[in-house]
Amino acid sequence: MNISFDDLHKAFESRIRLGIMSVLAVNESLDFTALKEFLDVTDGNLATHLKKLEKEEFISVEKSFIDNKPNTKYSMTPNGKEAFDNHLQALEAIIKSQKES
Repeated sequence: MNISFDDLHKAFESRIRLGIMSVLAVNESLDFTALKEFLDVTDGNLATHLKKLEKEEFISVEKSFIDNKPNTKYSMTPNGKEAFDNHLQALEAIIKSQKES
């Protein structure tokens, strides 16, 4: 049986980007520090992956100040939710096809 992986979105191939989208799927928004602690990554590594998802318009960024300190929050966009849901459905289809074979 041939399985098509074409429906998997390349933006989510990275474990860090997959982690970002997973955590934003269940939280309205999270700030940079919370994402960094949850994913256990460096500032530079997280920033690189966040920029990639922002460029794809899968996440939105809100910058503000809390107690005179900069705070950057990230949330999933409707476009990101649709792409992530489609990615998960493709994974489920692949897994289901293997269970049935």
